[in-house]
Amino acid sequence: MNGADEELISTDLSVCLQKLHSLFSDAPDLIATKFVINQTNHSALLAYLDNMVDKNSINDNVLRSLLFETVTYTGLDNLEVSIGSKQATSSWIEVQQGILSGKSILFVEGESQCLVLNTPGWPQRDVSEPVKETVIKASRQSFVESLGQNISLIRRYLPDGELKIQETRIGARSQTKVALLYLGDVMNSEIVAMLEDRLSKINIDAIINIGELEELIETNSFTPFPQYLSTERPDSAASHILQGRIVIVADHSPWVLVGPMTLASFFHSPDDYSMRWIISSFIRMLRFVSFLISIFLPALYIAALTFHYEIIPLSLILSIGESRERVPIPPILEATIMEITLEMLREAGLRLPSKIGQTVGIVGGIVIGQAAVSAGIVSNVMVIVVAATAIASFIMPNADLSAAARILRFPMMVMAYMFGIIGLVIGLMILTVHLITLDSLGTPYGSPFAPFHPVAWRDNLVRLPIWSLIKRPFSNRTKQLIRQDPNNRSDDA
Repeated sequence: MNGADEELISTDLSVCLQKLHSLFSDAPDLIATKFVINQTNHSALLAYLDNMVDKNSINDNVLRSLLFETVTYTGLDNLEVSIGSKQATSSWIEVQQGILSGKSILFVEGESQCLVLNTPGWPQRDVSEPVKETVIKASRQSFVESLGQNISLIRRYLPDGELKIQETRIGARSQTKVALLYLGDVMNSEIVAMLEDRLSKINIDAIINIGELEELIETNSFTPFPQYLSTERPDSAASHILQGRIVIVADHSPWVLVGPMTLASFFHSPDDYSMRWIISSFIRMLRFVSFLISIFLPALYIAALTFHYEIIPLSLILSIGESRERVPIPPILEATIMEITLEMLREAGLRLPSKIGQTVGIVGGIVIGQAAVSAGIVSNVMVIVVAATAIASFIMPNADLSAAARILRFPMMVMAYMFGIIGLVIGLMILTVHLITLDSLGTPYGSPFAPFHPVAWRDNLVRLPIWSLIKRPFSNRTKQLIRQDPNNRSDDA
């Protein structure tokens, strides 16, 4: 299509029609309908893109009113069309953008302006159950690809006048609508200003999905760790808003971004607050342990077999030696083969249909593992180590953090093969330094462990009873730190 210029709307409908065909010369779905307003001599032209508008709304609220009802025409501003939102404009740029965004344009003979009618009606799916973030005792709703619907889903959880919504558009060609949602009396205004500044500096053709936007606004792109939480759950997004965070909703995406985040926040799940606090605390600590296992267990096995036989009990080292008797390759190559095979099976399971993917994952893992042991390529113990590592990585509730752990285990395996336990310690130190130097919208990524704030551990390392969680997360630097009455505990407790 040709780009629109600064030419204004003509009072001649034939000129307007010619201009429309010029702007949308390669758009066969452009509909331009001429008609006469009832009981007047004014000709009108209605233009829109087929399958981008709600035709029932156009027929019932626009055409029926103008064609069949008695209308006293006193000017464009007083034209009686029962559309919720309409706006007069004299700019062809606004006309082109309106048509491309699913609106319809009404031209009237003799008027130097036209009406932009809000009649979007493109195909969209209904609200369904979350696919990736499955939980046991939480809501069964997930976001969809419509910005308006996603905002409405969050509003249902937070019918509060302090819920602020700021909209902007990103992408010179896509004009993708992006909304920031936060509580005005809770959210730190410096964080909001920082995020607004980052969004305003984006100059790109188009934003297709939320992952592209995340990379453009994050502080450090050279890290495997996510700095924003991606969630498809409205209840999770509302919970983070109440904690003093900001939610970024982008049109066309069924996922939203939440920030600022800390590393500990990625170990939380909506189920943590719907089950007994003792059970939630145990599961949360299990996730932290699983995170370390998924990174360091294969490396520890390689270090022990390569350098440090003395740390393995005698009976166990004899069993390992017997299982490795027919394996001709060193532990590092053995572990690498198995880990890469596991990643291939995982990716195959994701790309195939769900039922076939599960079958490939289970049958493929069993068959390939058993065949590799029988052929003497890997040992039985290595299969156990790799399986335990995979299970540990799947325990983490956030897919981005799980992917980061899977990537980090490979450099840790190399460090362990080269330097043994010392290499593992060096790798752990580098990882720790990297984590405490990261930040998310100015918030330290390692909080509340670095900087050290033990009071906040009650809802990070563990999850204490709800009535004891009086304050919001310290790391968010909120305007209102207190979120509940300290006397909420029942008297007979």
